[in-house]
Amino acid sequence: MTTTSWSTTSVKASDSFAYWREAVCQTVLNVAMERRPERFEARIQGRQFGNLRFASFAATSHDVVRRRADIVRNADDHYLVSLQRRGESRITQDDQAFALAPGEIAIVDGGRPFRTAFPRPVSRILAVIPRRTLDARAPWLRKKPACRIGMASPFLDLARRHLVELAESDALSDSAANLLTDNLCNLLALATAPGPRERMAAGGVPLEMLIAYCRQNLAEPDLSPAAVAAAFGISVRTLHLRFRDTGRSFGEWVLEGRLELSGKALADPRQAGHTISEVAFACGFRDLSHFNRSFRARFGVTPGAWRAGIRGI
Repeated sequence: MTTTSWSTTSVKASDSFAYWREAVCQTVLNVAMERRPERFEARIQGRQFGNLRFASFAATSHDVVRRRADIVRNADDHYLVSLQRRGESRITQDDQAFALAPGEIAIVDGGRPFRTAFPRPVSRILAVIPRRTLDARAPWLRKKPACRIGMASPFLDLARRHLVELAESDALSDSAANLLTDNLCNLLALATAPGPRERMAAGGVPLEMLIAYCRQNLAEPDLSPAAVAAAFGISVRTLHLRFRDTGRSFGEWVLEGRLELSGKALADPRQAGHTISEVAFACGFRDLSHFNRSFRARFGVTPGAWRAGIRGI
């Protein structure tokens, strides 16, 4: 884990707004600042676990804008998950606009422009989660602009606890942060899953249930379109049509899931006693050569280098 702290108390008042923009760009995502108040104060603390970033901040009123130019300068593709702790956030993305009240959570697509206005002093927790990590559990978010998880959601409280722990606990290791992020993504998927009417409009097949079943059975080498279709009493054609909504074919989705599973296992010191081939087979791979090629294509290094702490892409 690496941590950073920024506070406008360390710079001249005339430089505080520019300093704050740099702090947010370094800690969270590339953005621009607008509606500079006469007197501006802010502080932020960020922490990073591999490709996961979390931050907590407090500031006086201002606006944050992520423009296409900011997106182009930031090659990574992420979702921005925010927990409102104090004040109000007014979020706009595409044709969606809503106010976020204390205790609520918003999910914003970092790959598309958005605006967040803070009309009063504000305090928030932020999580920057790679798109593929959340898409694997909640592919329906790819088609949505910003969305809000309100007080009525039964998953809100658990998601809040995970965000606070990830942003503020000093006792987390990289492996613990990855496990908590997995849990957080599962909770966000449950909280944003399509309702009965949306499912019927999509043909009555609950994609979130298909994904949950496949994630539970990733380690099974026999996981196949026919096996999953039979488990749900649907045709293989219907299964492939439903997985098209994830942006990947069934086979691509399964391969990505197994690679993600194996990457976490190889980085986990508790599994250091298992050989690379044992990890690969435990994650559902049947062919070690195929595993090695796929792993290197996905992570940019060999499984052995990854286990040794060398990171590629």
